[in-house]
Formats: sequence, C-alpha cells, structure tokens
Amino acid sequence: MFFKIATLGCKVNQCESQWIREVFLANGWVEAEEESSDVDLAIVNTCSVTAESDAKSRKVVAHLGKTCPGAEIVVVGCYAASRPEEAQGLPRVSETVPDKRLLVDFFKRRGLVNIPTGVRGLADRKRAYVKVQDGCRVGCAYCVIPKTRPYLQSRPIADIVAQANDLAANGYREIVLVGIHLGHYGLDFCPALPNEPAEKRVLTLDDYLARRDALPEEKRVGLANLLDALTRPKIPNMRFRLGSLEAVEVSNAILDLFAERPEALCPHFHLSMQSGDDLVLARMGRRWSSAPYIAKCEEIRSRIPDAALSTDVIVGFPGETSANFERTCQVVRKLNFSRTHVFRFSARPGTVAATLPNPVPEQVKKERARILIEIAREEREKFARRFLGREARIVVEEIARDESGNYFARGTTDRYYEARVPLGARVAEVEPGDAIIARLESLDGDVFLAELAGRAGTTDCPRK
Repeated sequence: MFFKIATLGCKVNQCESQWIREVFLANGWVEAEEESSDVDLAIVNTCSVTAESDAKSRKVVAHLGKTCPGAEIVVVGCYAASRPEEAQGLPRVSETVPDKRLLVDFFKRRGLVNIPTGVRGLADRKRAYVKVQDGCRVGCAYCVIPKTRPYLQSRPIADIVAQANDLAANGYREIVLVGIHLGHYGLDFCPALPNEPAEKRVLTLDDYLARRDALPEEKRVGLANLLDALTRPKIPNMRFRLGSLEAVEVSNAILDLFAERPEALCPHFHLSMQSGDDLVLARMGRRWSSAPYIAKCEEIRSRIPDAALSTDVIVGFPGETSANFERTCQVVRKLNFSRTHVFRFSARPGTVAATLPNPVPEQVKKERARILIEIAREEREKFARRFLGREARIVVEEIARDESGNYFARGTTDRYYEARVPLGARVAEVEPGDAIIARLESLDGDVFLAELAGRAGTTDCPRK
C-alpha cells in the first residue's frame, strides 16, 4: 500500500506529518515518490491561520484529487477543525480528522497498530523539530488557533528526553522545541481545583493559571523543568533551540539555565511582539503592553550577552494610525532584533479582528510593510556585525557548489543566522548534519561567510 502526505503551515504541523509518516512506515506502508500517481491514501495536513491558508489547503486537496486519481484523500489539521463540513465536502475527500487527538483512533481503524510515540527524524531536514506541546488558550483578536486547537496537551518530559536521545543517536545536532503555545507547556499537568466543575472540557487560560498557582512552586512543571531535563546531563554534540514564546514567559529559571549551559542552549529567543504600540496591542487582545515586553528583552540581553532576539510584527491592524506604526518602528530599532518577520494584516473570518472598524487601506499596509522590512534588514545586519571575527558552531544543512564549482557548507549558527563555509580540500570531512566550528569572516547581506576552524565533524555520535 502506498501513501503520500502533503503538509501546510507551521513547524508543529511538520512534526505531526513526520509522526504520521513514521506510523505508516512502521506498519508496512510505502511512501510514494513525490511525482507518483500510484497512491492508495493521501493525507493533507492543513493550516487555517489565515483565509489564504484555507485556500491553499483546498488547492492542495484539489491537486491531489487530479494527480492521484486512485487515492483516498483524508484531510487533517486546522482547516479540518475550523471548517469541518467544508473540508468533508471537497471532491474526493473520504474522511476528515478535525482533532489531532483523534489520529490514534484513525490509525487503529485502518489496522495500524504499531504507533511510535515520537519521531526519529524530520524528512530531509538536518535540524530536528520536536513537538512538546499542543493547544493555545490566549485568544488574540486576529487568531483562530484557540478554536482549532483549544485543548492544552503537554508531552511527558521522559518521552521528550527519550526522543532527543534517539535523534542524537541518528546524527542530529540541533533540536528545536516547538508547540502551538510553547509557554503553556506543563499547564495541563496541574490537577483540577477542588470545586472545579467536572463537565468543563475546555478551560480558559485563567483557569489553567489558577490551577498552577494553587500548587507549591516545587510541584509545578513548566518549560524550565523540560530544559533542565534535556540538558542535564548534556546529550553529546546536541544543542537545543526554543520555538516562539511570549516575552513574559521567559522566566528567571529559564534564563538561569541559558546562562549556566551555553553549550547546550542556543542564545536565541523568538519573542512574538505583533506591535510596539499599546493601543494596537489592546485592540489585538494581547495580554501585555509594550513596556513589559521591552523590559524582558533588555533583561535577557543583560543575562545572556549578545542573545539574539527575533520577533513577529503585524502591520495595518484595524485602526492602526501612522503614529501607532511609528511607535512599532521605534521599538524594532531600540531592541536591535536579529530578525523581524513582518506580516500585513489579513482579516481572518471567524475572528474578532475581522469585525473591527477602521480598516487600513491595502496600499498603506503595503507601504508600512516595506518600511518596516527595510528597518528590520538594517537591524539584522547591524546585530550580525558584532560577531565578525568570532568563532561559531554551525549545524551543516547542505553541501553545495558556488558559481566557480567550489564546495561549501551551508548551515545555521547558534544565533539563527545562515553561514557559508568554503571547504576546499576538506570537503570529505564534512557532511550534512555535522556540527562544525567556523570563524565568521565577513557578511554578504545577512549571511556570514566563514572559514572552517579546528576539527570538523563530531566524534561522540554517528553520522546520520
């Protein structure tokens, strides 16, 4: 039996698709070649973060229906959750799985009984993503995810540590910890309060926080506990990177670990900001204003020297004025982000933001995005320049040739910059997936050009 998986959306979806892939492979199925039409079952793991994501999900389903005429099509993921009837009604779709928690039942109904608890790799990627948490209860005005993934579910620490060791044994040198809301990790481990109604199925974030706050500090389990377990003792040649967090979720315990274990924890924090203006943040339904965000970024930089801070910003949110936008630009300059992802606001049906008055004209949104992208580029290069002349550990993602036919390694530094390292006569020493040490010699835009330093490769773990 042949299967095929198509994936849209975030890193969590990529992790989940790899898990689905490994379940089918463990039960004797064969993954079809990318261009093959000989497919028995096609699974589309969808995204629904924007209306455009919905459209892309429908397009992928339609494409598979045409190119794999004999395939049964199953739709899973956030589009299946946000628009289940629409997804089920698409041509050639035999089944939808609107809740990822139902996937195990889906497998068993199809006779798939060998179900791995975690993935051993991530397709052809050399940096592994490990999903540690699912669900979000924040409820930002522009976001539909709390409706498509409302249940908080954290994986046990022991399972995550075991998966990390398996990935290390398979030659991976970096693991990115991801979740739908990574800072919620462990909230669902807190027991119900004495007078909590038993019929409550989806708790509010305040309910979860009340459960946590009722516990003594030493009995709470959170992201810091997970990081501690993953890095004590250190897995040889492995480094860990955090996915997206809210700034205020970076606790003192987390910063203590980053300060104590720099070889194991990448000094890179992706802290979602969305706007630098308090009025816009309030309309967005964000839980914090700009002041605590800025204060936390400054605290991180004071505790972790030269920590890379990256962020997301939405421009053109309903009601955003020129003054509001200028405030955001000022904050981006002030915090010297290593990377700023800029998004133009797009009304997502089913969200509060889609009903707000005073929409910003499309042309204004485009111009504001252009301005902020240029500021972000300048700040990214400015931050990068402070590392020229230093050595960095780089995880190699591919070996390629330049225009002259010379081999170089392309990889990622611990602060999440791309680096290119000419290999010359040492090309045989380096393979994709290796960790190498290189001196950062110059910049081409925001890409480091580096010189191989010391001994390439690793000795404690086999190559993948």
